[in-house]
Amino acid sequence: MRAVTPAVGLGARLLCSRVPGLTPRQRRICSRAPDAVVAVSEGAREGLKECRRQFSGYRWNCTLPSTPSPSPLSHVVLVGSREAAYTYAVASAGVTHSVTSACARGNISTCGCDHRKRNAYSSGGWKWGGCSADIRFGVKFSRRFVDARETEGDGRALMNLHNNNAGRRAVRRTLRTECKCHGVSGSCTMKTCWVTLPPFNAVGSYLLQKYHKAKTVTLHKSRQRATPYLRLEHGRRRSRRPRRSHLVYIHSSPSYCDRDPATGSLGTHGRTCNRTEKGSGGCDVLCCGRGYNTHQYTRQWQCNCKFFWCCYVTCHTCREEAEEHTCK
Repeated sequence: MRAVTPAVGLGARLLCSRVPGLTPRQRRICSRAPDAVVAVSEGAREGLKECRRQFSGYRWNCTLPSTPSPSPLSHVVLVGSREAAYTYAVASAGVTHSVTSACARGNISTCGCDHRKRNAYSSGGWKWGGCSADIRFGVKFSRRFVDARETEGDGRALMNLHNNNAGRRAVRRTLRTECKCHGVSGSCTMKTCWVTLPPFNAVGSYLLQKYHKAKTVTLHKSRQRATPYLRLEHGRRRSRRPRRSHLVYIHSSPSYCDRDPATGSLGTHGRTCNRTEKGSGGCDVLCCGRGYNTHQYTRQWQCNCKFFWCCYVTCHTCREEAEEHTCK
């Protein structure tokens, strides 16, 4: 990583000392690459936002009970469940996605586009060009920065490291190839292609599939290995280790029906639900059998708007009787 001048280094240290939730190692990384850490913070926020979007209809909706306004870079405290697995994976994926995107935009001084295959031709005859996403840099920086939090070496730390890596792999697996045709009158006699990042919600959806297939693991210590490792609790071979793309967890999930700060559960009391939905988001599932309250109200909005020259708009006011259902 490129060295910084003393003046810039001093400013970076002052900036990084004010960022809450960083470990000493992360502060050192921050002081050497403050522009990259801006992207890290944005990616962690995007990961949390995507987590809340994906789980909006679940009993656990990715609301973290640690503090009223948690730092996106702080350590997430949850029981080691599959929900924690998703939280760490999507945060790591968000950092990887954001750093890689910032490289392509020129917002980070130590990276840019990936030109390794530029001007080379594929087996299909098209040419690599454009600004391909430098996913190698994004993955490498995310690993150095995000994994620096896990220093304990216990089962939970190994679980978090595994899920961090699974999140980074998810970004790799969802990369896309975009192409542009060149030729007379729009013909595609020649085509230039490059690798680009997917919308982050595609990564979130990919990880949600992994969440539903998450594997239970246990910490295993062996005489042949100096360091402990994770292995699958259930499987044909008890010694089998989980795949790197798997999300893994060490504790069963609580019901999340009632508030329990010890497990990270805020409960579902007062949550809005859908009376007609039978699955996630439905009142039967979300309210845990406690029933729900119905609130009737009149919803109004502007409609049938028309523009008149020149220059004003007139609208009608539309009204509709509506109901809202909330868990008891």
